[in-house]
Amino acid sequence: MAATMKDIANYTGLGLATISKYFNGGNVLEKNRVAIEQAIKELNFTVNEFARGLKTSKSKTVGVIIPELSNIFVTTIITIIEDILRKKGYGVIVCDCRTDEALERESVQFLVNKMVDGIINMPVCKDGEHLEPALAKNIPVVLIDRMISNLKESVDAVVVDNVSASEKATAHLIENGHQRIGIVIGPRGVFTSQQRLLGYNQAFIKNGLIPDGELVEYSDYTVQGGYESIKLMLACHRDLTAVFVTNYEMTLGAIIAINELGIKLPQELSIIGFDNMQLSQVVKPKLTIITQPLEEIGEQVAEVMLSRLTKNSEYRPEIITLSTALQLGESVCAPNK
Repeated sequence: MAATMKDIANYTGLGLATISKYFNGGNVLEKNRVAIEQAIKELNFTVNEFARGLKTSKSKTVGVIIPELSNIFVTTIITIIEDILRKKGYGVIVCDCRTDEALERESVQFLVNKMVDGIINMPVCKDGEHLEPALAKNIPVVLIDRMISNLKESVDAVVVDNVSASEKATAHLIENGHQRIGIVIGPRGVFTSQQRLLGYNQAFIKNGLIPDGELVEYSDYTVQGGYESIKLMLACHRDLTAVFVTNYEMTLGAIIAINELGIKLPQELSIIGFDNMQLSQVVKPKLTIITQPLEEIGEQVAEVMLSRLTKNSEYRPEIITLSTALQLGESVCAPNK
């Protein structure tokens, strides 16, 4: 027969209350923790999560809803989150909503029906309406990368300083003599798109220049989107001397388009990309990029969720903002007169 908590109690000499506290994530004395974990190993004890869930109304699972599973930024962060939550005894259910608001709403309801203990979401929906079923049941929600302004009092969020990131990249191009600078950003109305466009505009204004709205291309955070945006931008604006592409997949698509067009980097076009150190070193010349602290984002999201799962209802949500860095390469130089 499978070992029980009573068997662990008999093995360790500890009370059931202490053992139960350990299994429910509570703090126990270090010597008791060691004894319990030794007993678990020796007795080959496994927790019946289904039975415990019926008793405690806790499933020990966290749902993660993301816009695109193919996005390297997303998958890197999810891997980090899952590793941390697994070590704390939580399983993870990942839902890919394919950047579809209807699928995102369905995913939230699916996870609520599965009785997840918390939901982590990189939102597609811009007003937060999709999260109402979870919030109505007081399920903790942590947003990644994109804040929803009208949910500031209801959910936690871990974001990067997108305004500063975009301003740094654009200012670097301006400092190198560029004024006709294009930017490829995400979909209209998405938090990161708005913030990165704001930083781009601020860099111009702070340098006494007027940003040209015609040089802004909205895309969809995909390789194909970046490819098409650069082709359109270069076809319509032959005086363009530099471009800032604001995510990894779109940067990859932009490089493919530039190579197809036979444009020399940086002599004929300077470019700053986003996110991926490996790509920046594979591409020749080496790309100048904005880097995000992916590991720190994943760690913060997981830690905030774990805190929410153990705090009482009086806990006030917070927004954690992390810094980015400009990693210099060889893809920027003064414009060719």
